[in-house]
Amino acid sequence: MSRAIRKVLVANRGEIARRIFRTCRAMGIATVAVFSDADRHSPFVADADEGFALGGNTPAESYLDMQKLLEAARVTGADALHPGYGFLAENGNFAAQVVEAGLTWIGPTPQAITTMGSKLESKRLVEAAGVPTLPSVDLTGLDEAGIANAGEKIGFPLLVKASAGGGGKGMRIVRRPSDLAEAVISASREATSAFGDSTVFIERYLDRPRHIEIQVVGDRHGQISTLFERECSIQRRHQKIVEEAPSPALDEPTRSRMCEAAIAVCKAVDYEGAGTVEFLFDRGEFYFLEMNTRLQVEHPVTEEICGVDLVRWQILIAAGERLGDELMEPVRIGHAIEVRLYAEDPVRDFMPVTGTMDRFEFSEVLGLRVESGVESGSVISPFYDPMIAKVIAWAETRDEAASLLARSLQTARIHGPANNRDLLVRILRHPEFLDGETDTDFLERNPPAELGVPLPTREECELGAVAAALAAAATRRHEAALLPALPSGWRNNPSQLQAVAFSQGDREISMGYRYDGGSVTVEVDGQPVPGIEVHHVKGDRLGLLVNGHLRSFTVHRVGEVVHVDGPTGYIQLRELPRFAATSIDEEAGSLHAPMPGKVIKVLVAEGETVAEGQALVVLEAMKMEHSLRAPHGGIVKDIRAGEGEQVAAGQILVVVEP
Repeated sequence: MSRAIRKVLVANRGEIARRIFRTCRAMGIATVAVFSDADRHSPFVADADEGFALGGNTPAESYLDMQKLLEAARVTGADALHPGYGFLAENGNFAAQVVEAGLTWIGPTPQAITTMGSKLESKRLVEAAGVPTLPSVDLTGLDEAGIANAGEKIGFPLLVKASAGGGGKGMRIVRRPSDLAEAVISASREATSAFGDSTVFIERYLDRPRHIEIQVVGDRHGQISTLFERECSIQRRHQKIVEEAPSPALDEPTRSRMCEAAIAVCKAVDYEGAGTVEFLFDRGEFYFLEMNTRLQVEHPVTEEICGVDLVRWQILIAAGERLGDELMEPVRIGHAIEVRLYAEDPVRDFMPVTGTMDRFEFSEVLGLRVESGVESGSVISPFYDPMIAKVIAWAETRDEAASLLARSLQTARIHGPANNRDLLVRILRHPEFLDGETDTDFLERNPPAELGVPLPTREECELGAVAAALAAAATRRHEAALLPALPSGWRNNPSQLQAVAFSQGDREISMGYRYDGGSVTVEVDGQPVPGIEVHHVKGDRLGLLVNGHLRSFTVHRVGEVVHVDGPTGYIQLRELPRFAATSIDEEAGSLHAPMPGKVIKVLVAEGETVAEGQALVVLEAMKMEHSLRAPHGGIVKDIRAGEGEQVAAGQILVVVEP
């Protein structure tokens, strides 16, 4: 019998909460948002019909507190709960408590979640079902010698993996026996923080496989459907950043075999709801990796090629409905690609960053879909995953989808913290990607430090600085009462150029300019730039004619930071003061916190001799661990932060005397 669902509480945040609210609105279902103190003014809160303040900032104080979530459902009168993904989405104990509280759980049964949530237990189950797996060893209860023996049994390279959870947390590649013990400790600690479960195991590591997953959907009446596959091979820190459907690597016989294996896995646990069975694909053979008993971040690419709403079907299945023909007999049309836009710096080893999104705007284009937890003015905090948005493109062919997505990213106005936008554009235009020859080692062969550099060339950045300076001059003229009555660019000392300097990353751009009638005299770093004319100034848009070639720029200034969007991409400039401030002396060898975070481990003591590159402090931020290393060899002179302390970006943590 179907059970009508009237009001859904989403026990999550950000873009996935907004995604679920959108489907609920279309189904006439009321919605409830829950939010931490840090998320009080986040866009997803306003998207819901009602909200409930959980308090706290960290996940443990808010989105992982089961009793607070159940209280929120009771107070707001919600009759169903959707967990989204991450946090408690794959926690069988929480699912059971939701059901015991008389609510409808929008997801698989607690038993299926618990069984498949343990990577160790799920491997044993699928092996019994005849699905191929990679060799592995459970490290529970083993001492250092036992761990070393297990490593020798598996062979190197191997992968240390958290048994609970996913998303790249609690995973370490180990290529040498000497690194195994430290990797196990670090992965176990990160798994405890992310999932509340320290269990880890080791598994044979394949160097260059492809990561392919099958979307599955099951109902309470024993029907199971597969909606083809997604390829998610391009990853950083074992977390996907580019996903597509269908995979360019599979032929129809292989696709059929993988779908049959996925159905066998589902039948082994009487699966219901939406989920994903993941495989590693290597030289024509595939191996079970894990099952995600939830909606995946990359579910939109499947929706786009199949024309279905997976969240809608999650709700219908939870209400007792049977799978419809669109699921039991799916039709695949076209190609879809998704990228994950993160607040992180690819050039600095994907270091996550925080800050305010001064502007976040994509052009509306047919075939483009943007799902984001932020909007202009939103703050990227240090407490949660640094994903800004998922951007998805659908087209009739793979090449068209890649082209649409790359161009849409390149021309979007994304002003704020450093992000991986330019890296994603370069990936989408890379010959390996366009030829369909990617694998999980893609970013090892193509260093992010090169792919992640800004798209505009040195010369285009200089032209962006010219646009920034001339736009500022135009704004000043517009805002001043006297200047419009004077000839354009009038100065009482016309022989001198107006001077301004910008920093762009580590580079400084000095320029001078003077209006001469309709044209402009411009110098960059002391060298004349001939042939420049101002074609138009309309609001924040400025057009420059350069030897007859018209280029349009959008200039957006926030304090001393100038955001410039040009024909080839985004340029961030910082206007330098005309008179440099007096510098504050700092002890040599000071190690700074690269972002706000919590010190979870101090690995050295004052007076200790350390080598260059040695790990000194472990900082936890944005659900990840970051080891901060000695800038040079020397002696630890001063430790200025203790374990458990919350630190600010730029704060000195350790001083190493050379």
